Amino acid sequence: MPVFISNIIYSFFISFGVVLGACTFAGIGAVINNHPPLKTMFDLGASVKIWAVATALGGTFSSFELLEGGLFRGEVKLAIKQVLYILSALIGANFGFNLIKLLEKCGEIWTK
Repeated sequence: MPVFISNIIYSFFISFGVVLGACTFAGIGAVINNHPPLKTMFDLGASVKIWAVATALGGTFSSFELLEGGLFRGEVKLAIKQVLYILSALIGANFGFNLIKLLEKCGEIWTK
């Protein structure tokens, strides 16, 4: 498998895992603190998405600097690669958050 496709898959699953893991452990912490776990997971999931994307891209915003350099130096191929990495990480983070939202909806259905 080409390195480019592998990196896109890594970006997706890293950001997905960061959102899902953070929400899961926040839910455990909410249970320990006697707070509603689903509400805590939902609130945290909304705020942790940008950090999941930053983590998937290497922990810093160097990917955005490479994107800027690619655009201003005329390196279109590099800019397109960085945009695809960022989009992959965003899709992974949103997919993880949507899974948490689905869990919340299932919790509402089960409590009726």
